[in-house]
Amino acid sequence: MRALWLFATITVLGLPLVLHAQEAAASLTLAQAESAAVANQPRMLAAQLRARSSAERVREARAGYLPQVGFNATGARAMDTGTSTAAGALTTSSLSDRFAYGGNLTQLVTDFGRTSALVSSARAAAEAQGDVATLTRAQVRLNVREAYYQVLGAETVLRAAQAALGNRALISRQLSALAQSELRSTLDVNFAKVLESEAELAVVRAQSVVAQERSRLATAMGANTPVTAPLEDLPASAEALPPAPDDLQAQGQAQRADLSAAQAQQKSAAEFALSEKRLNYPTLNALGAAGQIPFHDHTLHDDYAAAGFNLNIPIFNGGAYRARQAEAQFEAQARTQDVAELKLEITEQVRISWYRAEEAFRSLDVSARLVAQSKEALRLAQDRYEAGLGSIVELNEAQLNETSAEITAADATYTYLSRRAELDFAAGLLN
Repeated sequence: MRALWLFATITVLGLPLVLHAQEAAASLTLAQAESAAVANQPRMLAAQLRARSSAERVREARAGYLPQVGFNATGARAMDTGTSTAAGALTTSSLSDRFAYGGNLTQLVTDFGRTSALVSSARAAAEAQGDVATLTRAQVRLNVREAYYQVLGAETVLRAAQAALGNRALISRQLSALAQSELRSTLDVNFAKVLESEAELAVVRAQSVVAQERSRLATAMGANTPVTAPLEDLPASAEALPPAPDDLQAQGQAQRADLSAAQAQQKSAAEFALSEKRLNYPTLNALGAAGQIPFHDHTLHDDYAAAGFNLNIPIFNGGAYRARQAEAQFEAQARTQDVAELKLEITEQVRISWYRAEEAFRSLDVSARLVAQSKEALRLAQDRYEAGLGSIVELNEAQLNETSAEITAADATYTYLSRRAELDFAAGLLN
């Protein structure tokens, strides 16, 4: 079915603002917005790529276990004939005319656990980067939820402003008709016109806020164009608030991705410190070389092969290894304190987020009663004014109170939803 478009042009500060509304457009749910953000947000994609990059460092560290094989080609023109020499590292002290090619192999036999510690350190660092990607995902979801609720709140304010404008426009027309019949004064008509203009200005401002919030939602979702689809509304009471923050604090300590990342980074630092300590241990390598000598002196054979070993024992290097070990150990100790500090921060964040959400939740009932009371007060004020017992000022006051109550109720509803999202993030529930 061909889409029908409604175009409404409003002038704000001399610039035309064109609003497009698609009839029967499919609504955008919160789950769809979050899925789009996780799939398209550059920040999310960058975190995933960094996690994959960090995983490759594990392979780099494990390469130390595997043999290292190389190819060599060597040519020499001797000033005098001598005994044989071959390609690669296993050579004699004498040179002769020849051209040789072949391969050499170096295999680590043992470094007394240094390579193992480096692999463990790289693996823990990769886990930390994976946790950072998980934390980024939670932050992206939180940003989408807050932007989504801001759009819903702004649209609720817009509807309240439009209702107020319609009501004031109706009263203005009624007063104009009564003034023509000399049943009302022109002062009441002029006052009603002023109130109608104020309501129209409030609608223009509310429309601008809606457009801005939809643009922010698009950015949170990783989209380049503003979101135009209608949003699916959510009841504020869909998820009841836990009676106390204690259980959420325990969940935060167990599930927060940033805490998991800090713990993995501490483990990585500890393993690296162990590898630095093992720099002082001996290293044993097995060596091998083999190849052919197609051009050589008559005293040489046509091919060669050799095997050997190399034992390296550090004795003195000016204290460099000891300094590296101390540096790594201090860093590991600092990481331990970072974990302890983050645990305190998570406990505080969960507790404060729960208090803020609990305040907003209690405001829901109060704001609902305020709306009902203000509507009743407006009805009475209209009846009094139509009966000639009240003034236009009294009616305007009632209208302002009713519009303000509607806006307050909308703000309370979406403030609670936003603060509940913040609480879920603090407790690690948005991973």
